[in-house]
Parts: sequence; structure tokens; C-alpha cells
Amino acid sequence: MSNGKDAPAAANVCVHSSSQMTLQVCLEECMEALDLFLNNHFSESLDKLRPRVKESMYHALIYATVLEMQAMMTFQQDDIVNAGNTMKSAQEVCQRFRRKSSSNISKSPGERLTEEQLHALHADACYAECLLQRAALTFLQDENMVSFIKGGIKVRNSYLIYKELHTFLQSNSSLQGPNHIHLEGGVSFGIGAFNLTLSMFPPRLLKVLEFAGFSGDKEYGLSQLNDGATTNNLRSMLCALLLLCYYTFLTFILGTGEGDVADAEKLLKPFRLRYPQGAIFLFFAGRAEAIKGNIDEAVVLFEDGCKAQQQWKQFHHMCYWELMWCFTYKCAWRMAYFYADLLSNESRWSKAMYVYMKAAYLSMLAPGEARPFGEDEVELFRRVSTFKQKIAGKSPPTEKFAIRKARRYKASCPVRLPVPVLGLCLKNQRHIQAAEECFNKVYNSEKKIKFDHYLVPNALLELSVVYIDTGRKEEAIKLLVKAKTNYKEYSMESRTQFRIHAALSKLKADTSDQDEITPL
Repeated sequence: MSNGKDAPAAANVCVHSSSQMTLQVCLEECMEALDLFLNNHFSESLDKLRPRVKESMYHALIYATVLEMQAMMTFQQDDIVNAGNTMKSAQEVCQRFRRKSSSNISKSPGERLTEEQLHALHADACYAECLLQRAALTFLQDENMVSFIKGGIKVRNSYLIYKELHTFLQSNSSLQGPNHIHLEGGVSFGIGAFNLTLSMFPPRLLKVLEFAGFSGDKEYGLSQLNDGATTNNLRSMLCALLLLCYYTFLTFILGTGEGDVADAEKLLKPFRLRYPQGAIFLFFAGRAEAIKGNIDEAVVLFEDGCKAQQQWKQFHHMCYWELMWCFTYKCAWRMAYFYADLLSNESRWSKAMYVYMKAAYLSMLAPGEARPFGEDEVELFRRVSTFKQKIAGKSPPTEKFAIRKARRYKASCPVRLPVPVLGLCLKNQRHIQAAEECFNKVYNSEKKIKFDHYLVPNALLELSVVYIDTGRKEEAIKLLVKAKTNYKEYSMESRTQFRIHAALSKLKADTSDQDEITPL
């Protein structure tokens, strides 16, 4: 009879005696569930995963991932709490299959691993992913510094696991098997996500993070994610979605706005062929067309994305936001207002911003022109501040921006917004000379500006991007340095500084003083 210390080990061997078959079946079922998800069959996807979430680490992880995606889109507290609890349960399932110590995994190159050890490697990757996703939910859900610290610890632990797995796979390149591609995909997702995300931080903050053991190599991150996205593995969707977000959104929010649209379209092509009515891929196809300036084509794709499914209205809200901007670029103020109104009524993401946008569009109509639904822009501007919310104890920068802009309407004699959305519309319609004239006019009016001090550094930034696009590198550098050094304490300063840093890096200019850039 074995003693108490031997019993857990014996039980562990018993659990994993048929791990190869069990793991393969689990992965096949999860791939089928993802296939349903990408074909807009969201409920059926969850139904397929639900029965095995207590016994299969992959079923648990994918089930929780789908719920987290839903929570991110609904932004409802109940959904966020439910997703967090489900992800915590998934983490506990993964923990049951993890190795108990590093000695359980041989690190000698070429040495064959047992099925139990291979199973444990998969469990490590799933566990790290659970930690990362729980951290994201922690930052959304809680409003105190303790929760932020807990989230940071989860992020660090996740990164260390991914780093160890990555090193192991690199030194054991001979590892094979039908399930190995899924393990590689999981590690590619984690390493790629960390490197790409961290690479976008300003130098001062990145140096601190690198000192703490993190790395932020953009090109390496992109290559890892591309490897994960272009092989048929369980994480290919996550890798592809992160890359598409980077190519079509993050390069605009934190970069120079050039967008790697060719890379996005190349990545989209196989997914569009396999899931022609997949709402999420119709959405990103619309983003690609919008970036190229094909606004009418983008409108059709976003509308198709809304028609493709009715289960998750949150997908519609993503499309409404993009449709709002498409009609903004076309200067079709009433249509833009229509989508802002839909968002203000249906979406919980940022009612303050939606109401502000409604008011801005109404302000573009002629003074005597009838307003939709009888609404009045002055009254809407005055209500913007009543809709502010807090995330992790702080108001989102975009809401602070909208509230500050709307304050001028609080006075008994409102100070009107100076053409709130026209400078950039001309640029997006490829009217470069007219846009350049607008940006220069803003800069030359600096001494007259009493409220919107952010306009000048942003006008200089946008003008420098025009110069970059038209080959005037030296002029662009001068404007960027001026925008970076001469203007402080204006609305959305951190985001503007991120973009200035990206533009200077793109030009390979002398950026020895970049450490002064303020992080978000």
C-alpha cells in the first residue's frame, strides 16, 4: 500500500494515461466551436463548449474567452463579473493539469517528453492566457489601486510563463505531434501580444518595463502573431484579431495613421473566403476600405456586418460607430447624427461621447434647418457631463475631452465650437491641399485660441503627417519637434505625444530627448 505522498502522483498518472486522445478530442471540439462562432452561430458555439468546461482546459478557456469578448462589447457590469468568474474557473481547471515543478519537464534538447509532460505544457499555455484575460477584466471591473496591483501581478506571471514556454520550444524544435501546432499557436499569441503591445509605449516607460523583465520588440511581436494567425490552430483567430486591431486601429490611435492596410487585407483574405458572412471579418474589411478612402464600399461592408447576425447587438454597435465616421467623412451630418443617436440609445460604452457627437453634428446644420427629433445642440452639449462614467476609478480621456469641449455651452450665451469635425474630413477625402490650408490656419490662429489649446499641437502633428506622405521629411521633423516641445497640459496630451513619438520614429529622426514624452 502506498503512503500519502505517493497517492496524488498515482492519481495524476491515471488522469493523464490517455491524455493524447483526450487532448486531441478536446482540441477538435473547440475548433468546431470556434468555427460556429466565426460563422455567427454564437449561442450554438457556447452550447458546444459548455458541457465540458469543468473537465477540459481548452473547453473552459474558449468558453470563457467568448464570454469575455461579449463583456468587452456590452460593457455591462453583470457581463464583466460573469466573464471574470468564468475565466477564474477556467484558470482553476488549467491548474489541475499543470506540472507541479519545473523539474517535471526535461529541458535537454532532443529528449522525448511523456504524454503527461506534453499535456502539462498545454496547460501552462492555457493558464497564462487565463491570467492575461483576467487581468484585462480586472482593469475594467474594479476601481481601486489594490485591484490594479493584482492585475499587474497577473500580467507579470502570465508573461513569465509565456517566456519560459517560448524558450523551451525554441530549444526543443524537434517536438512534434498532432496537437503541437496548437501549443505553438498559444505561445505565439502570448509572446506576440506582449511584444507588440509594449513596443507602442514611449521610451521612458518602456525602459522601466524592460528593466522589470518585459520586452517590447514590435517586429518580433508582429512576426509571432503572424505565425499564429496563418497556421490552422486554436489561437489563429485571436492572433488575427489582434493584428487586425493593430493594423486598422492602433496605428491611428497611437501612431501616424498610415495603417498597414495591405497586411490587413492579406490577413483577411483566407478568413473572408472561409467565413464570407462572418460579422467580425466584414467589420475589419470595412475598416480596410475606409482607410483606403473607399467610403461607399466601407459603408456597404459595415451594413452587411449588421445584417449578417442578430444575436449579438454589440457587433452592430461597432459597425454603427464606423458608419457614423464614414458619413462624417462624407460631411453627411444627418446620417452621422442618426448613428450617433443609435449608439446613445443602445450602447453603454460612452454615452457622454455619443451625446457630444450628436450635438456636434447638429451644430453643423444651418441655423434655421430643422433638427431631427426636435433636438437642440445647445441642450445636448449642456447634458454631456451628466453622462460621464469611471473605469478603474478614472474617467476615460475621451469623455474628459468631450466634457471640456461642451463646457462652453454652459454659459447663458454659448461660445460655439469652431467647425468641430472639418479639418480631418478634408484629409480623409484626399483633399490634401485644402486640409493643409486648414491645419496652417489653426496654427496661425494660435494667439486667438482661448478654449481648445489642443488644436495647435494636433494641427502641427496632422500637418507633419501630410508632409511625410508628400515627401517633405525635413519640414515634418521641424513641425513634430515643435509640437512635442512647445505645448504642454492640453486635452488628450498623452495620446498626441504617443503619435508624435511614432512619427519621429518612422522618420528615424534624432529623438534623443524622447524620454520626456509623458506616458498614458
